[in-house]
Order: sequence, then structure tokens, then C-alpha cells
Amino acid sequence: MHRIALTLSLAALLATPVAGQESRRPNVIFILADDLGYGDLGSYGQTVIQTPGLDRMAAEGIRFTQFYAGATVCAPSRSVLMTGQHMGHTHVRGNASGPRMDAQSLRDVDVTVAEVLKEAGYSTALFGKWGLGEVDLEGHPLKQGFDTFFGYLNQVHAHNYYPEFLWKGLEKMPLRNRVQRVSRTYGGFTGGWATERNEYSHDVIMREAMTWLEGRGEAPFFLYLALTIPHANNEGTRGTGDGAEIPDHGIYSGKDWPDPDKGQAAMISHMDRDVGRLLDKLGEMGIAKDTLVMFSSDNGPHNESNHDLLKFNPSGSLRGIKRALYDGGIRVPFLAWWPGTIQPGRVTDHIGYFGDLMATTAELGGGKLPENTDSVSFAPTLTGRVGEQDEHKYLYWEFYEGGSAQAVRTRQWKGVRKPMRPGRIELYDVTRDEAEKYNIARNDPEVVREIEGMMAEAHVAHPNWKPPAQ
Repeated sequence: MHRIALTLSLAALLATPVAGQESRRPNVIFILADDLGYGDLGSYGQTVIQTPGLDRMAAEGIRFTQFYAGATVCAPSRSVLMTGQHMGHTHVRGNASGPRMDAQSLRDVDVTVAEVLKEAGYSTALFGKWGLGEVDLEGHPLKQGFDTFFGYLNQVHAHNYYPEFLWKGLEKMPLRNRVQRVSRTYGGFTGGWATERNEYSHDVIMREAMTWLEGRGEAPFFLYLALTIPHANNEGTRGTGDGAEIPDHGIYSGKDWPDPDKGQAAMISHMDRDVGRLLDKLGEMGIAKDTLVMFSSDNGPHNESNHDLLKFNPSGSLRGIKRALYDGGIRVPFLAWWPGTIQPGRVTDHIGYFGDLMATTAELGGGKLPENTDSVSFAPTLTGRVGEQDEHKYLYWEFYEGGSAQAVRTRQWKGVRKPMRPGRIELYDVTRDEAEKYNIARNDPEVVREIEGMMAEAHVAHPNWKPPAQ
């Protein structure tokens, strides 16, 4: 465990227990989709793609309408999720490049959700995509609080749904696929697409996760199920024209659509089916009432597999997609399911984000909350104690691609600045203008100054992450 001063979460001591929950620490499952948009699920307005499993989860649990990812691209969003620190404080603030992945690796001094729960007596496991440390770095999941790891370490490796191997702990587990390599490398890994497809990685990961679940011990557990669907295989898109890799198009095979559209829809429905199977498995095992299941996406939707965004409208009513700091790039679906504790069919407008997983699980699991987090527990919202729910003063993001950008959400206000200083702040009232169409910065200069101060307070300079010179 990292040598860092830890303080016991006051919320864990002071929270009033829900009836029947006095001594119960829940199992926690966090399911993370990859590049799934706010509008990609039926419960969030999707009408073309079928998602009955996740719609059931929403109907039987609680649906958040104002929940945000940690960042607008993969690695930093997951860094926020794991450390409970927003983008101005967390160590990994972008998708790195170069022969080594140090800048995209968590360090020994970083405290993760898995470490907090492991110290509290939880069994911890990660199945799927990590992206925060390779096998020889401090950020490897087995060095960051996970007892078990199976899946991908490298992001470009994770693009390919038919890879030649997956990682099982520190060892490579070969798969019966053959890959055509490309010239581009990422962190020393060369990506590609499969010319022989026999084992679909998502299915292998789900099978391994289910096996682990069935063989778990008596201790409460934390399962981080970081799925790669519906991220595109970017190398496949460039090589074959279709990056939406899926064994078959299923219920969409008869549609008069291009293959990338069929593949995009089929990937999401394939994932949705497995979420439904997981919920069923918890019921069969008799542990559904002891298990909090959460589902979200690491950022907004992509357009990297040549599918039709107009057909699916994956951002719903929001502006922008992945790599934007408008809400379409960072506001994400968030569902929570905990039979017997979360009342069915609830909808909340509580404003939360990925960093809140740290405080929430520390409170519910009896863990110690690190001092240096930007985390507010949403356990009161989950358990119906809404009068006890604390709120963020603000949420903060920054982004280093495309000239850099910053964003703040505080109350009904959203401020976006492109580039980071000295760019001008755009101001939106996202409660009345969800699509962020109308920049009202001239109308409310005091709010603009307030947001400018928040941006200055939130951003702590980092030697690895510097905005381009303006």
C-alpha cells in the first residue's frame, strides 16, 4: 500500500444506515463502456439501437442525468476514476505517445479505489482495459491494488477485438487469432487488425470475469469490468474501412445499412446482452441484494469506425462528441442498481463525476479516503438520503489535444475556454440550453470571472502536460 497519509472518511462514520443495511458492506461492480455516448441507451432516448439489459438496469435502479466522465478521452478519464482527482490534479492528463508510457502510467504514490477497498478487506479484480501502466511500470494494475487482472494494458492493443494475446496478470495468454500489423507503434506496441478471427476478446473477458465471480471467496469484492465496446479498432478502420469489429451483426444483419452502422449497433447490443446476463448471474448466486452495480462510459461517443452519427444520434441533445469539452464529449450515461437498497425507477439530477467513485466506495465499504482527492460521495443519493447529499463547488476538466481547452461546471453554469489561457471563456446555462448553443458570456460577466477563478484554482501545473505555446 502506498505510504500516504490517509484519513477516515467522516461520511462513513456519520452516514445514517438504510433499514436492513446496518452492517452490510456491499460488493461493488463498476462496468465501464468505451466511447459510449449519452444518447446510446434506450433509457437515455436511443430509438435505433436496442439495449434491453441496460434499460432494465435503469428501470430497476437509478438513472443519473447530470453525471460526467473524468475526461474527454480514455486514459485521463480512467485516471480520474481510479484516483478521485480531477484533471487539474490527477497524474495522467492525456493519451501519451512515444516508446514508453511513463506519462500515461500511475505512480506508486497514487492511491486508487482498488487500494482503498483492498485495505478495507475487499477482494479486487480488473477484467478488461486498463491503459494506466504497462507490465514493467508502477502503474500496472497488480501494483495498484488489484488482486486479479485479465485483459489489455496498452490502448492500441485494446483497439483490436481479435488480438493474438491478452494479459493474465503478468503473463500473456495466447488467443487463436492472427493479426496484420501496421507501422504505427504506441508505447512500444504495434497495433493492427485480424486476418484470422477465432476468439473475440470481449467474450473471452466476460467469460473470465464470470468465472472469477463464481469462484470468489467470502470477502466482499470490487470488480472493475472495463469493457472495450463500442470503441473502434482505429487500425482496422484505416486498413479495411470497418473498425466496428463484432462476430456477427445479429438483429441488425437484415438492415439496409452499411456494415460500419450494423457493426456499431451490434456491438452495443452485444455488450448490453452481457450486462443483462451479469445481473441475472448475481440473482442466481443469491448476492444481488448485496451488490451495487454501476454502469457508465469513459467519455462521449466516437466517429472512428465510419458509422453514421446522424442515424444513431449518440450524443442525444448534447453538443459534441469525444475530444470535445462540451457536454457531448464528457456527460455520460450513469446507472446504479442495488436491489433492496436503491428504489426502482428513480431519476436524479445530482451533478457528479468519475472522481466521486473514490468517496462513494470508501463510505459504503468502510475504507479510508485519501486526503488529496476531489471526491464527493453520492452514496446518499443512491440510498435515498438526498437531504444529506453534498454537492461539488465545481467540476473541472482540461484537454491537451487540438490546441488545448478547459471547462468548468458549477450549478447551472458551464464554462468552456479554448485554448487554455489566454483563451476567452464561453458561458452556457446548461439547464436551459442543454445543447450549449448560446454563449451568454457577455450577459453574465460576474459568472465568467467566477469560472475563471475556478479554472485558475483547479489547474496545477504538471511537467508532463503543458498546453501548446500560444
